[in-house]
Amino acid sequence: MYGCEIWTEEDKMIKDDETMAWKFLSATQINTLLEQDIPGVQKQLEEFLDLKQHKTSLKEAVVLDYYVSGFCWAKEMDFAAAQIAGFMTLLNLLLENLDTQRMTLVENIQELRRTMAGVGLCRSEKSGGFEFFTVDQAKAVVGYLEISLFQHYALYEYLFHSPREEIVIGDENVVELVKPADAPFPAPLEEGLACDIYSAFIALIPAAEDVVEETEGGVQLEEQPEAETPVDPLTGYCIDDIKSVLGEVTTEMISHLQTEINEKLQMQEEAYSVRIEKLKKT
Repeated sequence: MYGCEIWTEEDKMIKDDETMAWKFLSATQINTLLEQDIPGVQKQLEEFLDLKQHKTSLKEAVVLDYYVSGFCWAKEMDFAAAQIAGFMTLLNLLLENLDTQRMTLVENIQELRRTMAGVGLCRSEKSGGFEFFTVDQAKAVVGYLEISLFQHYALYEYLFHSPREEIVIGDENVVELVKPADAPFPAPLEEGLACDIYSAFIALIPAAEDVVEETEGGVQLEEQPEAETPVDPLTGYCIDDIKSVLGEVTTEMISHLQTEINEKLQMQEEAYSVRIEKLKKT
């Protein structure tokens, strides 16, 4: 059996620097994220990744959620700072393979297998750079990637490589300005003032003001013609005349209705007689 070489903490840090641990986020950035709660982590990653349009861009929103969820999961797993940094680098590597390299699901899984080679071995020649994970941690990482990225791989492919139409949501409003009034009062609103009231009390007011003429001795007002008073069409008739006219109209209407009713009754009587004759024959 070959024994494993014992490393000091300094050797581990040097080895971590040589591997994939700090390729994506620096040690300072990881320590800053570890001090934040979930909203703070999201805000810091917005700055680190320069995602300025995540509120309006679906792609940036998904990418931000991808990294925030991954960091929170690694933190809950009690990973060390270097291990969290390595996990974030692995997330970035797989997402870049999908985005820029356009790797298929099978190709990206093979890439994950290559990078995770050497986990659990001491200074293995086949190491992919993530040997700072233990075997159990590597299994947990693979399980997380399976239910997060790989399970929804087709959706990520559609997000990065399928063009989408931009939908502009707007609303056009037509504003109608009030026309200048020729009279001292504006035209009435249909729901606010009856036409008869407007005609009786407002429309009869002169439309124009008196014209003021300046003379040498002072100010002289131009005389305006008086408005004509509306004539009542019932003027000259008494109540008896009105009752007489209404009586004639009522009698004429009733006689017309009576004739129409008699005609309908006669038609129904004839129809019933025909039906009775048919019943007698049967």
